[in-house]
Amino acid sequence: MTPQTYLTQLFSLDGRVAVVTGGSSGIGRAIAGALSRAGARVVLVARGKDELARVADELTAEGGETGWVSADLADRDGVRDAAREAAAVFGEPDILVNSAGINLRPPMDELDDATWDTTMAVNLTAPYLLGQCFGPGMARRGFGRLIHISSQQAHRAFVDSGAYGVSKGGLESLARSQAEAWSPYGVTSNTLVPGFVMTPLNARLSSDPDRVAALARRTLVGRNGVPEDFAGAAVFLASAASAYVTGQALFVDGGFSVH
Repeated sequence: MTPQTYLTQLFSLDGRVAVVTGGSSGIGRAIAGALSRAGARVVLVARGKDELARVADELTAEGGETGWVSADLADRDGVRDAAREAAAVFGEPDILVNSAGINLRPPMDELDDATWDTTMAVNLTAPYLLGQCFGPGMARRGFGRLIHISSQQAHRAFVDSGAYGVSKGGLESLARSQAEAWSPYGVTSNTLVPGFVMTPLNARLSSDPDRVAALARRTLVGRNGVPEDFAGAAVFLASAASAYVTGQALFVDGGFSVH
């Protein structure tokens, strides 16, 4: 067996279908590109049609098979509609990546019901609903990969974690519950936990150079994250190589969480 053959057996996603929410920007965009380059047919799900079309065209130009669905993931009916539309593009997915999220973090004593409800709807309820749509089918087929993008705020409170931290803590618990339900049937469920990553979702902090520099010093590698840092971890969790990894939170944070 050649090294190339061995690596292909471990990590190739040829023949797999992936649905990536939040796939038009940030970490989701990087993961969508990585899964596509590993051989998966990818369906992007987000709100902005122009951005979705642009990213889909970019991935197609690289040789991938890519589709997209515009959806409002804050609305339960919108999530279910998106699941049906996404499955109609290339068939039922083998891989679901929940990267879409909103980062509303007012101080706790200023947190209102609307902010709480919207945060939970997008960051926690949408991943739950999509899992309910796709997880049982993955289990029946004997293979599935559920990958959720969590946050440091799921583990520690800082910079006004508020409802956002609660939603991400719930997301990691959701992954464990999905793992309990479906891992006996070949479906793994895990989370990736970023450190501080320079994406549009973190625009508030990214606009403060002093805070950005302080966060970089907090890491062990001496820099903040970029979306491309998640490519390898996502391919690993989506592939056959991770068959014995489930219910876990994998920190991709440059050592931020241990420093």
